[in-house]
Amino acid sequence: MTAPESELPRAHGTPPLTAELRSTPEDFRVEEILGYDADGEGEHALLWVEKRDANTDWVARELARFAGVSPMNVGYAGLKDRHAVTRQAFTVQLPGKADPDWSAFPHAEVKVLASTRHKRKLKRGALRGNRFVLVLRNVRGDRTRAEEVLHNIVARGVPNYFGEQRFGREGGNVAQARAMFAGRRVDRDKRSILLSAARSQIFNSLLAARVERDAWDKPLDGEIWCLAGSRSWFGPEPFDEVLATRLAQGDIHPSGPLWGQGEPPTAAAAGELECTVTAQHSDLAEGLAAARMDQERRPLRLLPKDLLWRWLDDEALELSFELPAGAYATVVVRELVA
Repeated sequence: MTAPESELPRAHGTPPLTAELRSTPEDFRVEEILGYDADGEGEHALLWVEKRDANTDWVARELARFAGVSPMNVGYAGLKDRHAVTRQAFTVQLPGKADPDWSAFPHAEVKVLASTRHKRKLKRGALRGNRFVLVLRNVRGDRTRAEEVLHNIVARGVPNYFGEQRFGREGGNVAQARAMFAGRRVDRDKRSILLSAARSQIFNSLLAARVERDAWDKPLDGEIWCLAGSRSWFGPEPFDEVLATRLAQGDIHPSGPLWGQGEPPTAAAAGELECTVTAQHSDLAEGLAAARMDQERRPLRLLPKDLLWRWLDDEALELSFELPAGAYATVVVRELVA
């Protein structure tokens, strides 16, 4: 079974507040950070799109329909929450064609805010991160303790769990992954989703074990280090003052496995714990290896950038912060709110 996000151990104690998130889409705002500028020329229209209570895949298909091209001609960097107001980039390949009048896009819940030209199709994952502005409503609890938790999050960050979105409705993607590994046929797109869910289950289990040991933001012997803002990793090597300084500055993070074929690179205590936890999900690990997934790493620690908060009134708390690509806003909020 997939552990619900609410059951995973927290790093900063029992949440001091209860509240409602997403009372309206406007209470969950996300803005994509691409990290690069448009080329200004090319056969792709690069669009900056705001959507409200709309699915990213649906928007992509509707952009293709409006432009008179195949859905394969539309690219985007990341899936964004449906029950939210989000701003993100799309590319629409228009070889030899002029842009349509994007202001006439016929859906009230979607606005094309700007367009320019670009040489390349946007690919999944090709973004630096996302900015969030969240409003918690009907807040109850200990406000003094909430301030302490928020300051602790600024200082230490939060465990970098995969959020519930990764596991599908009622966590069903992991069960489907097990069925796929046992021989059930699935289409190519679904296969990728199920492989990701299987990896995420193993990662979350390992991270939960590290949180219980208070070792999610500090090293174990034999640690592998992830470089902040990069998919690169290195180690193991003896923990010294240089690594301690880099860890304190947020330049590196302890890491956990995105499981695949071959032996994990960790050693000593870190390696022993990974092997123990992964053995509890041996069918997932064996399926991932058989699918020829490579061993990769993900940071155990998530440091929200520019975390700010303000009380809008006695029952409404606004949070704003930036997260790197692949991180989940809900794992920040769960440390504060039950």
